[in-house]
Amino acid sequence: MEKQTFIVEGMSCNHCKNAVETAVGALPGVKTAEVDLAAKQLTVEFDASILSIARIKSAIEEQGYDVA
Repeated sequence: MEKQTFIVEGMSCNHCKNAVETAVGALPGVKTAEVDLAAKQLTVEFDASILSIARIKSAIEEQGYDVA
């Protein structure tokens, strides 16, 4: 398992938090996806042999948020 933290711009409320956690959490290979709204961070624990960082970033962007 690999752990990666992403800076996600545009999240401001629990709806944003839930949208990002749900979208990323549904990807194959993701064990956990947790948003810290105050820090504007998403921490993902995932199996790097199944899932790429680029795909995680795409899932975030598909929800309308920017990855710094």
